[in-house]
Parts: sequence; C-alpha cells; structure tokens
Amino acid sequence: MMIRLFRVSIPSSVLALLLSESILIFSCYLLAAYSTFDTSPEVFLWDDAGLWRIALVTALIQMGLYFSDLYENYRILSRISLLQQYSVVIGIAFLSQALLSYGRWDIILPKWMMVTGSVLVMILVPVWRMIFTNTVWRAMGAQQLLFVGTSTAVQEIIARVLERPELGMVPLGFLDRGDSAGITGSGLSKDVQRLGSADDLIDVTNRLQPDRIVVGMSERRGQLPVHDLLQLRFAGVHIEEASSVYEAIFGRVLTRELHPSQLVFSGELGPKPAMVSLQAFYSLLVGLLGFAIALPVMLIVALLVRFSSAGPILYSQTRVGLNGKTFRLYKFRSMRQDAEAESGAVWATKDDPRITPVGRWLRRARLDELPQLLNVLRGEMSLVGPRPERPEFVNVLREKIPYYEHRHCVRPGVTGWAQINHKYGDTMDDVVVKLEYDLYYIKNLAPSLDLYIIFHTIKTVLLGRGAQ
Repeated sequence: MMIRLFRVSIPSSVLALLLSESILIFSCYLLAAYSTFDTSPEVFLWDDAGLWRIALVTALIQMGLYFSDLYENYRILSRISLLQQYSVVIGIAFLSQALLSYGRWDIILPKWMMVTGSVLVMILVPVWRMIFTNTVWRAMGAQQLLFVGTSTAVQEIIARVLERPELGMVPLGFLDRGDSAGITGSGLSKDVQRLGSADDLIDVTNRLQPDRIVVGMSERRGQLPVHDLLQLRFAGVHIEEASSVYEAIFGRVLTRELHPSQLVFSGELGPKPAMVSLQAFYSLLVGLLGFAIALPVMLIVALLVRFSSAGPILYSQTRVGLNGKTFRLYKFRSMRQDAEAESGAVWATKDDPRITPVGRWLRRARLDELPQLLNVLRGEMSLVGPRPERPEFVNVLREKIPYYEHRHCVRPGVTGWAQINHKYGDTMDDVVVKLEYDLYYIKNLAPSLDLYIIFHTIKTVLLGRGAQ
C-alpha cells in the first residue's frame, strides 16, 4: 500500500518502520535515563529539557539511517553489513554530541546516559528491523493486482513490485487477448502467470477478488473489454490505467504511453499558475537567505578557481528557461578555459579530461553551482525545477523526443526531481528518463514537493552522488 505525502507516493511499510524505530530509539535513551541516574530522572527529563535532548539524539540517529539508505531499501541482505551501518550511525551521533558540547552543554545527553542508550540502540534496533522485515511488513498485507494486457508499462510494473516487496503490491497474474505462446518473448516474469483471455475478466475477478485491476493493453481498439470493466467499476472494483500505477511506483510520467489528448484534456499535467507564482515568491526569499549564507564559501571557492588554473572565475553559458526564453547561467569555472574550442558544445562525460583538478572537486561537492543563486535572485531560475539545457541541445532534443519542449512551462531549477532520482547521463535514453521525471514534477508542482526535493538534495550532495 502506498501513502501520498509531499506529492510523492511512499510505501506504508517504510512509514511504519520509520515511526516504530523512532519510538524504539527514543525509548532506549529514556530507559537509559532511568538506569543511570542515582536520583529521580524526572528532574532531568522535565526540568532540564531531557526529553528534548533525547528527541535530538533520536533525530540525529534517524538522519544517519536515512543517509545510509536504510529507509530507501530496508531489506536485509547481510546482518554483518547491517550492524556495521548501525555502528557508523551511532558513531556519528556520538561525534555530533561531542561537537555540540563545545557550544551548549544544556542540549546534550549526560555521558553514561548516552553510552547506555546507544548500547541499547545497537542491540534492540537491528533486532527489531530483522523482525520487521521478516514478519511485520508481511502481516500488514499487500494489495493484490490483476493486470489486463501485457504492455511495456505492465511488464515494468510487475518487475518493480517483485523486486521491491516493500511497495506492498503482489501481482496475481494477467489477462490478454492472445494465447500463452504469443507472449513467451515478453518481459513478464515467469513467477506471474497468464490467467486467461481478457474475455475472462469478470470470472477471474470474482474468483480471485483482486484489490485493483490495472489496465495496460498495447492495442485497445476492439480489444479492451469496456463493458466488463464498466460492470466491475459499478460493482465497486478499483480500476486504474497502467500509466497511473507506473507514475506512483516510479515517480515519473510514462511518455511512451502519453497521448496528446491527455495533455489537452487533463487538468493535472500542466502546472497551476498559482503554484508557479507562489514558487517564484518563496524561491526569491530562500535564494536571498541562501546567498547570504553561501557568500563566505563562494569567496573561498573563487580564490581556489582563480589560482588553480588560467581563466575567469565565473563561467557563463546560455541556457533555455521559462517559455523557451534564453538567459545567462552562472557557475564557477570547473573546466579549462579552452574546453570547447575544438569540440564545440558537447555534454560532459565521466572522467571528462576538460575538467580541472579543482573543478572536479567542486563538481563533486556541487559548489560550482552556487553562483546560480544569482539567477534565482534575478527571477530566471527557481531553487527547484527542471535543469536548464543549452539551446544547441534543446533544438536537437525537441525534434527527437516527444513533449520535450513542455519542460519549459516552469522556471528551471538549481536542483530538481530528476537530479535526485536519476544519475547524470549523456545518452538519449537518460534524457528521456529525466524528461519523465520533469513532467512528474511539473504535474505535482507544490511547496511540499520542493521541500522534499531540497531535503533529498542535501543527501545527494553530501554523498557525492550524480556529479560528473
């Protein structure tokens, strides 16, 4: 089962694990307070803000678990690896407490309480995670899906839910218009059986009682069992198109099955004008604050660029922005001054020889993109949005990729939904996937989604992911 938060579909099992571990970690340090204080611990807990101190440590540990990807895919592949990850997280919590002690003693836990509570966390929380992954999330139940059709979207959905059982979905099987011999070459898993023809839809539904029917037929004319689907729909059976399920699971719009009529008549695919205006307002405010905070760092980076290689400190480039209008995007120079003298406009590649040693470090830490805050202040960019592309590439991509120009209906961003979900890519397939993420972002544009993206961007930057 998926729960929609921040305009994103999140598995309910992940939320259940997050909440249960929060309570367990908090309880470990609360128990440590009662076991380490000689006098009544209530004075510390209530009068000395002990409960808030425990909450701070709990938050630090859970942030560490998040940065270790332990809420991204929580299935346990190795118990030793799991204990190692928890050891690192607890170590970081101790280090954070030590650093905080230099500023304020009144927000950290007493030494033996921290030690005792951390030992309890190291023992109980990994054990709970093992119990949860083996027992609890299965007891929560999973939605049973019956598929009508064997389109590419259906095949990818089935592969995804089999790969990630924490999504809380189980494929019962599929119905199609052909015979079983006609689908042996498809990408469907051998674990998912053909249950009959699409004409058997009502009989199979009555027998298996699926939670949802997912329709994904490559060719619908004369093949879609419309009357049977209507009968089931009026009987209260939940029916969805494969593209909607795909969007919830993958977090992107499936362009291969997106028709122009959907863009014309749908009230959801385009950005809402009120949201675009609101985004411009809070991007300006946050951009001002971010520029003030980042200014000392920008001065240091400017000196590093200036003295590490010949050429200007800032590098500007024409990019395509809102409604196809071009603007000058600013970055700290990370390549040689003559990087494109011979090749012309080309995408950066892995281990690009044009990048300077300092530039490689700046790109890995994303510090080269700090001057884009100037573009935010000038109203040319937002903090979050599709990444702006160069006109030379846009002219080619809009000819080769359907719906590519529609990503320009919102302001481009310093970070974006595609950047936190997909690696840096230099192939046409990568461009298509990123476009699908951009269309999802445009469709769901909201302050809550922007906040979610900024939060995940911090993780991406700190772990050096996606840079090139």
